[in-house]
Parts: sequence; C-alpha cells; structure tokens
Amino acid sequence: MKILFHGADRGVTGSCHMVECAGKRILIDCGLYQGGHELVEENSAPFGFDPADIDYLLLTHAHLDHCGRIPLLVKQGFNGEIITTPASAELARLVMLDSAGLQEEEARYQLRKARRHGGNHGRNVEPLYTTLDALNSLEYFGRHAAYNEALRLDGGIDATFIDAGHILGSASIVLDLEEEGRKHRVLFSGDLGYSGRAVLRDPVSPQQPVDTVIMETTYGDRLHKQLEPSIHELYAVINETVRRGGNIIIPTFALERAQEILYYLREGVKDGHIEHFTNVFLDSPMAISATQIFRRHPECFNKETLKIFDGGTDPFDLPGLHFTRETAESMAINQIDGGAVIMAGSGMCTGGRVRHHLKHNLWRQQNSIVFVGYAAQGTLARRIIDGAESVRIFGEEIPVKASIHTIGGFSAHADQAELLAWQQRTGNPATTFLVHGEEDAMKAFSRKLSHTKVEMPELHQRYDL
Repeated sequence: MKILFHGADRGVTGSCHMVECAGKRILIDCGLYQGGHELVEENSAPFGFDPADIDYLLLTHAHLDHCGRIPLLVKQGFNGEIITTPASAELARLVMLDSAGLQEEEARYQLRKARRHGGNHGRNVEPLYTTLDALNSLEYFGRHAAYNEALRLDGGIDATFIDAGHILGSASIVLDLEEEGRKHRVLFSGDLGYSGRAVLRDPVSPQQPVDTVIMETTYGDRLHKQLEPSIHELYAVINETVRRGGNIIIPTFALERAQEILYYLREGVKDGHIEHFTNVFLDSPMAISATQIFRRHPECFNKETLKIFDGGTDPFDLPGLHFTRETAESMAINQIDGGAVIMAGSGMCTGGRVRHHLKHNLWRQQNSIVFVGYAAQGTLARRIIDGAESVRIFGEEIPVKASIHTIGGFSAHADQAELLAWQQRTGNPATTFLVHGEEDAMKAFSRKLSHTKVEMPELHQRYDL
C-alpha cells in the first residue's frame, strides 16, 4: 500500500492524491491550480502518473481546485470510474463546463494578442481542454455515493463518503484497504466546512478510528471571525453604503458563498436589519445555475434551512433580487450609481464579470467592495485587500478609492480550532499528512498536533502505508 501526492502539496490549490492497493490505483480529486497566470504551466505539466493507469477517481467536492483537471485526465487516457455524491456530480458538470469555456475564451484572446504582435511570444494558445473534453469526461461519472454508506471499489477496497459540510455535496472519504491480509484505514478530509453556518450541516468525523489522515490546512494558522458579528458587519456595510449613495460589490464564489450570502440577505430583509430597499444582482450565470442545483438537493440542508424549505419559502430568494444571465443585463448594471448589491464571480477576481464591476466602481469613494472569501497570493482580490492604491484591470490603471472590507466569518473552510478538533476526533492516527495550505499555515498547524507523526509532502512524493 502506498500513497502519492500529486497536487496541493505545500500549496492551496490543485488537489490530487493517489492510493495504490492490491494492484489498484485510486485517485482522490483532480483539481486545477488557481491563482496567477504563472500557474498555467503547472496545470499543463504532467500529472506525475499515467492517467490510463487510474482505476477509480473519488471526488470529494466540486470546487475547481478539486475537479478542474478531470477533463484533462480523461483527455490523456483515464478510462476508470468517477464516484462522488449526487449533488457533487451535478455541480462538477457545471464547474467543468464553465472552466472549459473560460479556457477556450482565454486561448482565443491569446491568439488575437499574438497575431497583433506578429507572433505568439512563446505562449501556448491552445486551451488546457475544450468544452467537448469536459462533456466527454461526464461519461466516466458512475455510481453515486450516499453519505455513511460503504461502496465496494474492488476486492479489499471500500470507500465511505461522510459529510464534510464545506459546499453542497462535499465529503471526506474513508478508504478501508486490505492487501495480503493487512488492513489499513485512510481518511481524506477533502475541504472541511465551518460549524454553525447557514444551509449545510456541520462536518462530521468517521465513526471508527483511522490509521492515516490526509487533511487540508487552508486556515491552519488562524481563527475566523465569529459568524454572527460577520453577518451584522455585512448588514452595516450595506446600510452605510446605501445611505451615502453607493453600490456594494461582493466578489462571490459561485458555489456555496453566493447561496449563503443570498440566505443572509433574505434574513436581513425579513428581520429589518437591512434598513433600505436594495436591488440585489446575482450577476453570474454559474452562480444562478448553482442556486438552482441547491434547490434540487435539500437532502444536504441542515435542519433550520430544511424547515424553511419545507415550509414553502425559498431560502435563496428575497425582494429586489435579480438574476442576470445575459451579458447585456450585466453591462446595464454598471449604469446604476447607487443602492445596489452586486454579487459576481470570481471570488478571487481572477476572471468573470466582477472585474467589469470593479472597473466601474473601485474609483468611486461612495462605493464599498466586500470580500467574503479566501484570496490567494497573486490574485487581484489579494492585491486590493493588501492595500494597493491602484490596480490594473483590462489594461487600465484603476485607482482604489472605494471602501474595502474583508469579512472573514463567512469562510466555508474550517479555521485552526475547527481543523484541530476534527483531527482529534479521528482516533489518534499514526500519521497525519498536511496538504492544501500555504507552507506557513501548515507549519503553524503542525505545532498544534500531538500523538501523531506529521508529514508535509512535496509534489510527487510517495510514502508507504
């Protein structure tokens, strides 16, 4: 039995891990590296294994940094079975098709740019994969996993998906392995959610102790703000910005964050915490589709949200809400001078419609930009958060005059305390591998662990189990 690490190793994105047991190769996630343009080469680099050798791919959840290279995996020869929860299967389809479209668009842009300058300047103008590649990959999605029910992968290998509470359908995965009479239980955390949030249930731990843990450490070095004060901080920013005649721009991840913010905006209007009528624009075709998928999977909701849903109320609807799918509708939003909440992707401002809204709103003092999620190093979101006086958007230098707010309590990731509590419920594993985090966060978290050997693997490193 071996475990191999092929992504999100001493970094936050690109999750991809492999287990070898009894002649079978099982991949846990196959994600895209995200951040600056320098990661293009990492995404197109060899996987570190032959995709044709993989028998099963177990998908923890449908975020791009966990599923975004599946079409490339299939394109390069994967012919096995992809297994995930029903909600993750729907969301992964949405995410992969969106990613393919963006890559095709970027390839066309780079080609036009190269032609204008009489060459390609060494840049590859081919997309990593196409929409057709993404569609082809959907054919390899096989069985659906139900929470807490073991699935037999092969003789001596069982997989059990347990609720990770991160996004709709997200899971941690327990692998029960047996080879030559020796048994070993391995737990992959996936991305872990934060307890007590809206919509989803809290993350759970395995029912039996495990021997080896592979866990994320995105926020392994810090604690989040408390959720309740964060909600009221959001309401206060909206009220103050509307009073001074400005707009509120919320760069929003399409999966989970958009739906969660809609939930809290509905609550704020219902309870009178949002003082003025406000037009709310969900300006993201992907987030709109994701919201519709959420409505189809109430089995993932926590008791409070399920009660609202069963009572005939849509937990993601509120007065003044507008879904804007069409480009013309999105452009028209920029004619609004004040009184609007504009939610648009991407959450890290690396692409999508939010960049247009930032271009039209960053330079106006009466506006507010509210970041409610993680911003990786090298992204436009991180530069704004870190206090840049101006940023370059679509070739134009835009001064940063709007009020900038970072509200950390909405994170869909567990913080250091929650990660530590989760790890301590796994039954004193012999080894804990730390992945999916910046190196400083991993080191800080490792100092909190006791009664377990801690490893921080490097890319393509392998270990015996």
